[in-house]
Amino acid sequence: MSGTLPSHINDSIQNELNVFEKKFRDALRSNTALLDVVMRYIIKRKGKQVRPMFVFHTAKMLGGITESTYTAASLIELLHTATLVHDDVVDDSNERRGFFSINALWKNKIAVLVGDYLLAKGLLLSINNNEFEILRIVSEAVRDMSEGELLQMEKSRRLDIDEHIYFEIIRQKTATLIASSCATGAASAGCEKDIIEKARRMGELIGLAFQIKDDLLDFGSDDIGKPRGIDIKEKKLTLPIIYALQNSSRPVKRQMIYIIKNQNKQPDKVKDVLTFVNESGGIRYAITKMNDLKSDALKILESFEASQSKDAIASLIEYTTSRKK
Repeated sequence: MSGTLPSHINDSIQNELNVFEKKFRDALRSNTALLDVVMRYIIKRKGKQVRPMFVFHTAKMLGGITESTYTAASLIELLHTATLVHDDVVDDSNERRGFFSINALWKNKIAVLVGDYLLAKGLLLSINNNEFEILRIVSEAVRDMSEGELLQMEKSRRLDIDEHIYFEIIRQKTATLIASSCATGAASAGCEKDIIEKARRMGELIGLAFQIKDDLLDFGSDDIGKPRGIDIKEKKLTLPIIYALQNSSRPVKRQMIYIIKNQNKQPDKVKDVLTFVNESGGIRYAITKMNDLKSDALKILESFEASQSKDAIASLIEYTTSRKK
């Protein structure tokens, strides 16, 4: 499957997504001229908005889309956009989705304040609409994402990330937001706590599989929008690398860690690590783990009643693990 979402996925919620787009644009408006310019730039370069899709499809599958669903989708997208803006500052990245990043155009100070503004807009949107349960779910995601980023920074310094730590990092950094998308969708439809938790767990499994796929793309030969081996260059230990290191001899492990630590800017050395991971079964292992997580998410989805949105979520799950970028 290419990087483009299959068009049929949103057939049952297209009208709602169109309304959401307008509401989201309205939520970003500011009376400050500079902020308004930045907000218009953000809208222009928005991504596929997969997370709001999970919100709407989960709500429609479990009871129906309400005004609360629009608030939940807007809050999720505001939070997601804020974290991307802040991530680009943390990573000193000048590009996002083929466009210049906010910090590249307006420098770090403005980028940080823009991220803060987006978070504040999300908080106010929830409070003004009395959506305190939705705010609680998303606030827990914000906490988890911050903790996950800091845990990764702490562990990356020593390159001592094992598989357990890896899964805790990606659960907090990536999976928690997709989990919140499904949970807030269920909450907005008026579901009981056990159903909300089931939807949250389904989203978490999808998010874990999504991140492993992201890690695997770094080893692929397709045009994925980033150079192969970029995770190695950034000294990131992903699941294929972790597995390969854990199942290699001590001298080989020491050699590979030395390259990742000290020679990660040398293309031939990075290629050596990529080859080592592939030949050590790291890629096969990560694919197996990803598919197991996908299967577990689909099992939870299967427990819900049949609907067009249920089918769309199944297609979204397939997309997250078969995309090319």
